[in-house]
Amino acid sequence: MSEELRDELEAINSIYGDGCLVPSNDPNVYVLKPPGESASLRIEFPPTYPAVPPVVLGTNSTGDSGKRGDAARELSLFVQALSTVYQPGDVCLFDAIEELARLLESSAPEEQEVQDGDATPEDAADAPPTGKTTMHADVSNIPEPPWIISDPFVELKSVFVARCAPVSSTEEAEAFVQHLLASDKKVRSATHNITAWRIKGPNNTTFQDCDDDGETAAGGRLLHLMQLMELWDVMVIVTRWYGGHKLGPRRFALINQTARDAFVKAGLVSENPSKKKGPGKN
Repeated sequence: MSEELRDELEAINSIYGDGCLVPSNDPNVYVLKPPGESASLRIEFPPTYPAVPPVVLGTNSTGDSGKRGDAARELSLFVQALSTVYQPGDVCLFDAIEELARLLESSAPEEQEVQDGDATPEDAADAPPTGKTTMHADVSNIPEPPWIISDPFVELKSVFVARCAPVSSTEEAEAFVQHLLASDKKVRSATHNITAWRIKGPNNTTFQDCDDDGETAAGGRLLHLMQLMELWDVMVIVTRWYGGHKLGPRRFALINQTARDAFVKAGLVSENPSKKKGPGKN
């Protein structure tokens, strides 16, 4: 297995859940279960992938075809999606899955229209959104958040910086986000500001939320990282400035790596991943 395929396997299962992409009994052949779809697909990754494209061998199981169409239709659309997104030398499975979802949605009859603020297929692309504007409230009465800032991580001119801070309520977390965007022009002009927080409230209530800010699935992966670290009463914002080169699934590893660096600098987690600590941890 190449390093690129190993990273892609980890990224796909981190984003869509364990079991989304698993090896079969045949060498170089994997079974893909696209999220929300009925059919599992058998895909062969040649030893020289991603220099050459993966090969879709067929369906692994048909399942219930009533929701999105039958397995043959899904297979045909995935082949179309793969041919659309693949570029020699770049891993492509994440973009192919997102393109499949777009094709299924556009071809399904009487689908609900996308509401204002909902994620669109373009959000999945590893590229900057256009025309992004955000209204910011007056934050003059909000104290300066006690941010702990990570080292910058740079890859192919994309820059990632994370900030974390202790928070005790969702209102405080939302206020911290607004304060940062209103007070820091450089952050406000970034391509993405991905957020996640976990808070323990009174009477054993808990609050968890995240925001992709156009980088589809990134917020959920940040939240999953915090769950694995058993962090509570803390929020994190990972800012990305797009550098003009697509990073593929590698960008998700960089986002989490940057967030972890902020948690380490804040003393919420040890440099040794096996030793966790954080506010609110029992």
